[in-house]
Amino acid sequence: MKKLKHLFENNMEWAKDIHEKNPNFFCDLSKQQNPEYLWIGCSDSRVPANQIVNLPPGEVFVHRNIANVVVHSDLNCLSVIQYAVEVLKVKHIIVCGHYGCGGVKASMEDEDHGLIDNWLCHIKDVERFNANELEGLDECEKLDRMCELNVIEQVSNVNNTSVVRNARGAGAELSVHGWIYNINNGILKDLDVCIAGR
Repeated sequence: MKKLKHLFENNMEWAKDIHEKNPNFFCDLSKQQNPEYLWIGCSDSRVPANQIVNLPPGEVFVHRNIANVVVHSDLNCLSVIQYAVEVLKVKHIIVCGHYGCGGVKASMEDEDHGLIDNWLCHIKDVERFNANELEGLDECEKLDRMCELNVIEQVSNVNNTSVVRNARGAGAELSVHGWIYNINNGILKDLDVCIAGR
């Protein structure tokens, strides 16, 4: 008996529905990948990039990790950025966090979470950098603001990668945006930290 049979059945139903609506969809999709957007988001299963912005497959190149962190030692993330910028020629990099992020929340706790604590140190730095702004906020307000501040920090990190700097230096039109998603109502919020340039 095939394991996870229901997922294969779901796949067959999905492919059939797509084909009935647009018989050429998969043929056209297989010929090229030409997205204008790179989405760097959280791994949280409730934050699906394409669905949030109501775009079909092929329109958004996606990288996800715990708490949408971009650090200069993460070769996986940097490789995605390089491929998106240099090969796909995306015009927009979107860093999208979400309110209630478990990774951000865990970074704010004084508990041992195991291996992930090494990753969460990057978010702890964001809290340390913004300690004055966070002072006096209640627990919910602080978590919400930390989710926003984490996005803002990651936008800065993307903007300072050698890939983005080199692309702009070569004349590429490239904007880096910071957004946050509200799981409670499905609405995106622009954090007004767009960095555009050539």
